[in-house]
Amino acid sequence: MIRPTLVIMLKEPRPGRVKTRLGREIGMTAAAWWFRHQTARLIRRLEDPRWRLVLAVAPDRAGLASRVWPAHLPRVAQGQGDLGARMARLLRGVGQGPICIIGGDIPGIRAAHVARAFAALGAHDAVFGPAPDGGYWLIGLKRSGGIPARFLGDVRWSTEHALQDSCATLPDARIAYVDTLRDVDTAADLAQAR
Repeated sequence: MIRPTLVIMLKEPRPGRVKTRLGREIGMTAAAWWFRHQTARLIRRLEDPRWRLVLAVAPDRAGLASRVWPAHLPRVAQGQGDLGARMARLLRGVGQGPICIIGGDIPGIRAAHVARAFAALGAHDAVFGPAPDGGYWLIGLKRSGGIPARFLGDVRWSTEHALQDSCATLPDARIAYVDTLRDVDTAADLAQAR
């Protein structure tokens, strides 16, 4: 049996290059510091023998060489394009078997959430972990068939339509939804996460 793959999408935590919406409210250095420590905790919590953990890093060259993340974990470059193009490329090309992708800015994720998402792929083609703002914290595919050519195209990212638009790019898929979790984009989100 092929072990599933969990991909965490990460940006190198440099002030002004990561969590800029949050940084406009609390300062770019503070936002980068929060993201660095948040992702370190997240990675420790999600290393699990039930799946292979891969870090998808940006910027490509600096992220692959960065000393910020654990050296023992495999890394792949996110590559160019909008969020949808980068996620679609990862979902098509990283590992075999079921795959889920998450971001590094969701403090509430635990291994049990990821396990539920992989379990849902047993009877479904795709899985999403909704966020309260209309987006999502997790996307996953069983990958037993082909991925549609326009998968994750025409998605209105960073809007309340992101989840709905993403599901629409999988017109014939059996889609499951798991736990709703909040990401951190603003100071108000950060206060709720604490």
